[in-house]
Amino acid sequence: MPVTEKKILTRLYVVAVGLFLFAGVVLFKLVSIQMVDGDKYRGLAERRTSKMFTIAPNRGNLYSDDGSLLATSVSKYTIRFDAVTVSDKNFKENVKPLANALAKMFGKTSSHYQQILRKAKNNKNRYTLIARNLDYSQYMAVKEFPLFNKGPYKGGIIVEQKTVREHPLGKIAERSVGYQRIDDEGHTTNVGLEGAFGQYLRGIEGKRLKQKIAKGQWKPIGLDNIIEPKDGYDVVSTIDINIQDIAHHALLRQLEYYKADHGCVIVMETKSGEVKAISNLGRTSEGKYYEKLNYAVGESHEPGSTFKLMSMVAALEDKVIDTSTVLDTENGRFKVYDRVVKDSKWGGYGKVTLSKAFELSSNTAFAKMIHYGYKEQPKKFVDRLSDMNLNIELGLPIKGEGKPVIRYPGDKGWSGVSLAWMSHGYEVSMTPLQTLTFYNAIANDGEMVKPRLIKEVKEWNRTIEKFDKEVIDPSICSKETIGKVKQLMKNVVEKKHGTGHGLYSPNFSMAGKTGTCQKNYVSKDPDKLKYISSFAGYFPADNPKYSCIVIIHEPDKSVGYYGADVSGPVFKSVAQKIYANSPLIDEVEIKAENIDLDKSYQTYYANAQKEFKTVPNVKGMSGMDAIPILENLGLEVEVIGNGKVKKQSISKGTDIQKVEKITLELS
Repeated sequence: MPVTEKKILTRLYVVAVGLFLFAGVVLFKLVSIQMVDGDKYRGLAERRTSKMFTIAPNRGNLYSDDGSLLATSVSKYTIRFDAVTVSDKNFKENVKPLANALAKMFGKTSSHYQQILRKAKNNKNRYTLIARNLDYSQYMAVKEFPLFNKGPYKGGIIVEQKTVREHPLGKIAERSVGYQRIDDEGHTTNVGLEGAFGQYLRGIEGKRLKQKIAKGQWKPIGLDNIIEPKDGYDVVSTIDINIQDIAHHALLRQLEYYKADHGCVIVMETKSGEVKAISNLGRTSEGKYYEKLNYAVGESHEPGSTFKLMSMVAALEDKVIDTSTVLDTENGRFKVYDRVVKDSKWGGYGKVTLSKAFELSSNTAFAKMIHYGYKEQPKKFVDRLSDMNLNIELGLPIKGEGKPVIRYPGDKGWSGVSLAWMSHGYEVSMTPLQTLTFYNAIANDGEMVKPRLIKEVKEWNRTIEKFDKEVIDPSICSKETIGKVKQLMKNVVEKKHGTGHGLYSPNFSMAGKTGTCQKNYVSKDPDKLKYISSFAGYFPADNPKYSCIVIIHEPDKSVGYYGADVSGPVFKSVAQKIYANSPLIDEVEIKAENIDLDKSYQTYYANAQKEFKTVPNVKGMSGMDAIPILENLGLEVEVIGNGKVKKQSISKGTDIQKVEKITLELS
């Protein structure tokens, strides 16, 4: 064999051996990947092409005390089209009928939808938007359209569901109802009732598998969830929508008339502490008003003359004075060191009893009473205020409660004039709800109850947790003092010289205290001086059923700013309309009715659960009870209005199997 051929053959052997060794290495690596790292790489590939997504559950419903909806979760659906999964034959046969059906439902032309569908098919688009924000009935109809009725694999339909929160009352009580939001980093913002009771309302998340397709989009796999979400519990609040509506519109009317910056109204049931209405309205740059912030709970400010009630109770309890004690208002000016306390009436009121000083709201009389009464022992006055729980927060479940400020001798800001200024509501700070809680205690014969915003948590007809009356202090002061100040508050309205006499009506009685507090008074610029107008009290005067406070900030001074003129009429309007719309009924009778209704409801619910055959009669039930009964029977329920069921679209006794949807009219 020639040398040249021998060299070539040797090279071929070397190459062959090299290729054999390379093939061996590749084979070894493949086996290694399959046997050792197979799970790792399969998992990596799966994670890159499929992913588990979280499904938000439906939040529970938030109800008023009579079963009317304050907030509810509504499912909204988005329909998309996967053109790749649909065969050419199915597409050709159904594209026109599908376009016709879409056009009929959504009001666009058939050619419009044909163009969208054909373009998606030509471009092999797997995620073409067809419609969004559909309600449940629209979604169910679209599912039955030609082509889409073949399902996600043959028909190309992609369904995405999201849950949105709706408020049937609109802007009324919007801030008090509130919300709960979670940002991308997991931080939660809790506002109002929704935020306070989110642990009951939010439910448990579900899981849905999605597949990654073109352009980084994720398409749901199949129609079913991997883990179904569990809906939240329902929460029944103490809010009365009729009283809420009255309070909202009375406040709005007065804010608009006085061009005020903002204000709030709270109505509380005296015995139980249940908050029946809480309205907060702030002014926009366009001069409109909406539920901007929860001023009632969060805004701590100097209360002004409404604090004279606290000063009076303290002085009476400590025997510093008596209501018959006579004080000289002099010329309406009382100098304390380098500062001067002034009465609103130039020249003062002369010599008056302390009772009349309260009714006239004399600043000088109260400054003298507290300054001279406690000058030698100022701690005694502050201790008395503390004993009446004025220095502590109420501990509400709603976030953002403002802190009360009651300075102690030696604290920063305390001076020789502090007693005189505190006497009529300066150098102290309280929120409207904290002030009302004290007034409610007076109306409640000394028992201070914690304001309550929730009655119970429910799942269908089952009570998960009840929230009962909480007593902060069984007796904030003596019965003797209670009796005296209740008469004084009644005189403020009934006596002709009382600051609230303009609110007097012979048709119904009420008791309270006016307040007019200066704001920005440290500024020497008169244009910057603003006012806070207030009225706090209760009604009826002799047997209080409700307590109420009205606070209005920065009314237009050219129109008016005194508490009796600005806030007082709101109080009167609320009291008058509650009298007219809610005649007082014996509480024992109400409880008996509720017990009987609850028993009959539970009996009926148990029977309905057993039968599952015919549509029940839910007329007369509250919406809160009727909706879950019908939904649990597999029916779609549409609700019109609030309150109790007045009419149902499907007659009782109708075969359940023949019904998909029922409409309830509530009133």
